[in-house]
Amino acid sequence: MKFEVYCDEAHPDLFTSAKPHARYLMIGSLWLPAELREEVKEKIRRLRERHGVWGEAKWTRISPAKADFYHEFLDLFMSYGMDMRFRCIAVDRTQVNLTLHNGDGELGFYKFYYQLLKHWIFDFNEYRIFCDLKSNRDRTRLRVLKRCLDYANRSAIVTDVQSLPSPEVALLQLCDVLLGAASSRLNDTLKPGSAKERLVKLLEARLDLCGPLTATGAAEKKFNIFKIRLEGGW
Repeated sequence: MKFEVYCDEAHPDLFTSAKPHARYLMIGSLWLPAELREEVKEKIRRLRERHGVWGEAKWTRISPAKADFYHEFLDLFMSYGMDMRFRCIAVDRTQVNLTLHNGDGELGFYKFYYQLLKHWIFDFNEYRIFCDLKSNRDRTRLRVLKRCLDYANRSAIVTDVQSLPSPEVALLQLCDVLLGAASSRLNDTLKPGSAKERLVKLLEARLDLCGPLTATGAAEKKFNIFKIRLEGGW
């Protein structure tokens, strides 16, 4: 079966910033069968038309005036059940030892990208992976990521890992919003009563959670939050 994966990141500068403003680096991925892409894009187009929202949809642009649009954006994700899934990785910057990555924060970032993706690449499937456009010091990062994913599962095919500009790709924008919701809970940035908090609470209700979004087990498939442990232990 052919799948497409749309990826985005939140707080990617945490490994290199002198004044980090969050604890967790977050990388997110939206997974769906390739055959659904055009259908989903058309539904998003109609949603934009209905609400008059034509600019880039993203977490930082959520406001009371656009709340209904973002609620339906979320509903669209939920409406596909297990045919559309989200997975993100949360990396605690206080546990990261850059000497293990040759002192290279960019290299460390892409190693965590690999950890995010490899566990959901299954035998006999074919995957195309699209990352939000990002300026890298080393221009080979995505080629190396693809090669590592190829080596991780010889029975699956990763046909492509490429970057695309998120303002032009609706599914990257959906990933951004879902990742923003997860990051806001883990990094504790939600303002009480805000449009963003209302959206996150709606997501938590739709996922039938007993509490706020937090790290999940590996068995969670619809909205998986992988908080990687770097300090060792059991």
